[in-house]
Amino acid sequence: MKMLNVVNGPQNVSAIVQGCMRMTDLDAQSAAKVIRTAYDEGINFYDHATCYGPDGLAETVFGNAFPLTGIKREDIILQSKCGICNFRGEFDWTKENILESADDILRRLKTDYLDVLLLHRPDVIFEPEEVAAAFDELEAAGKVRHFGMSNLVPLQIELLKKYVKQPLVFNQLQLSLDQAQLIDQPLYMNNMDTDFSINRDGNIMEYCRLKDITIQAWSPLQVGFFKGTFVDNPDFPELNRVLGELAEREGVSKAAIAIAWVLRHPAKMQAIIGTMNPEHVKDACAATNVKLSHHDWYALYLASGRYLP
Repeated sequence: MKMLNVVNGPQNVSAIVQGCMRMTDLDAQSAAKVIRTAYDEGINFYDHATCYGPDGLAETVFGNAFPLTGIKREDIILQSKCGICNFRGEFDWTKENILESADDILRRLKTDYLDVLLLHRPDVIFEPEEVAAAFDELEAAGKVRHFGMSNLVPLQIELLKKYVKQPLVFNQLQLSLDQAQLIDQPLYMNNMDTDFSINRDGNIMEYCRLKDITIQAWSPLQVGFFKGTFVDNPDFPELNRVLGELAEREGVSKAAIAIAWVLRHPAKMQAIIGTMNPEHVKDACAATNVKLSHHDWYALYLASGRYLP
C-alpha cells in the first residue's frame, strides 16, 4: 500500500481510503470482515458522514463491528463529515450543529476522538466565525485532531481560513475518468468549441496543490454523479479497451487501473473506494502497486472521451 504524509495533518496514511457509506446494509460480522480486509490490504483510513444512513446508521454499524476486527483504535484513521442534514432539508454549519454532530459521531463510532472532521458540502449561508468557534472547542476538548472540508471551491476555503486557526488539510472532491472536470478546464481553457473549457470549480485542483491541501477523490469509478460504474459499461467501449489492455499488462483488474489513474496524478491524492465486497476491496488495493507511465495516463484520459486541443 502506498502511504502518504499529509502536510499539517495525519502521517503515514493509506493512499486508498475505505468509504463506509454503503455499510448501512451490513450486519456487524459482515462489516467487520470489510474493515479487516481493508486493513489487511494496507488501508488504515476509514471515511464516514453523518448522512450515511438514517441517524448515521453507517457509523453505528462500524462502531458495533470494529471491536470484532481485533484492530487497535490507534492504528487507524477515523474520518467523518458533518453539515448535510437531509432530514431537515438543509446544509448546516452552525456552531450548534457542528458540536452536536461531532458528539453524535463519537457516540456512534464508539470512540473518544476523531482523527479528522470534514465540513460536508457548503452551507451557503455559513458564518465562518461560528465554524471557527466550533473547531476551537472540538480541538481543545481533544475530540477532533484535524479538520477539512468537502466539495469546496477556493474562495470558500479562503473565507474559512480567515477565521479558522486550524490547518484545513483535506478537500474531498469527485474525480474519475468520467468525471474529470478538475483536470479538463485548464487543458481546454479559452476554447469556445467545447464545454470542457467551462471553469466549474475555480481551479480547485491547482489551489489545493498550492495550499498543501490533500484531495480525497470520491467515486473514482463513477459515471456522472451516481449513475454506476464505467468499468465494463458498454457505453464506454474505448475506455474499457484501454483499461483492459493495461489491466492485463499489470495483472490487476480494470477497476485497479482506473484508481491507479487517479493516484498517478502528481497532486498526491487519496482515492476513496465504497465497495462492501471484500474481494473488490482487494482488487482496488492492487492499484497502489501499478506503475502507470506518463503515456499510460494520457492514453486513459483520451480513451475516456477527451482529446488534445
